[in-house]
Amino acid sequence: MASNALAHGTDPGRGFLVKIEADDDFVRLEVHDSRGHHPAVRHPADMETSGRGLLLVEALSDGWGVEDRQPFGKIVWSRFKVGRTPC
Repeated sequence: MASNALAHGTDPGRGFLVKIEADDDFVRLEVHDSRGHHPAVRHPADMETSGRGLLLVEALSDGWGVEDRQPFGKIVWSRFKVGRTPC
């Protein structure tokens, strides 16, 4: 998600922010960037060398989405269920 923000989500002279929050049930990963274009999952052909980032996020996470960010930009987030270790 961070590499997507760097390649596709930042305007010249702007950076991006990675934020991680956790509670007892989920870890939430957010990437904030300066462009408002909402990304979508692609399904590239076998020989294409890019376009699988959000496909991997979708496959590995327990949910993901995109929110508008104020005053501009977007937040792409994903969440992962916390595993319980038996006592």
